[in-house]
Amino acid sequence: MSAGGEILVGLAILVGLVGIVLPILPGSLLVLGAIAVWAIVVGTSTGWAVFGVAAALLVVSGVVKYTWPGQRLRDAGVPNRSLVIGGLLGIVGFFVIPVVGLFVGFLLGTYLSEAQRHRTHRDAWRATVHATKAVGLSILVELLGALLASGVWLAAVTLT
Repeated sequence: MSAGGEILVGLAILVGLVGIVLPILPGSLLVLGAIAVWAIVVGTSTGWAVFGVAAALLVVSGVVKYTWPGQRLRDAGVPNRSLVIGGLLGIVGFFVIPVVGLFVGFLLGTYLSEAQRHRTHRDAWRATVHATKAVGLSILVELLGALLASGVWLAAVTLT
C-alpha cells in the first residue's frame, strides 16, 4: 500500500478513536473497518494476521465493555431502565444543546429516573453518579481495545 493510502487508513482509525470518546460515530467499527481495508489492499499474511489480532482485541474489549460496567451497576442497584431513559434523553439533548447535549441529557434522564424510583435527591444523585462512572468505564474499556488494535496496525505498518 502506498504511503498516502496508509495515511488515509490512519486518519480513519483516528476518526474511529474520536468516535469512541465522543459517542457519535461507531468508533470500534471504524477502526476495524480501516484495518480490514488495509489488510485487503496489502493482501499479505502479515496484513491478515494484524487484522485478526485487531479484531480479537476489539471483540474482547466489546465483551468487557458490556459486562464489567453492567456488573458494577447491578452491585450499586441501578436498573437498566435508568440507563435507557438516560440514553434516550441524551439523544434528545444531542439535538437540543450543541456539543454537550448528549452528556447533559444522559445525566438528566438518569437522575429523573432515579429520583422517581428513590424519591430522595441524595439517593437519586448517588445512583446517577454510579451510572455515569459505569458509562465512563465502558468508554475507557472500548478505547483501550481500539488503541491496542491501532497499535498493532501501526507496528505492522512501521515494521513492514
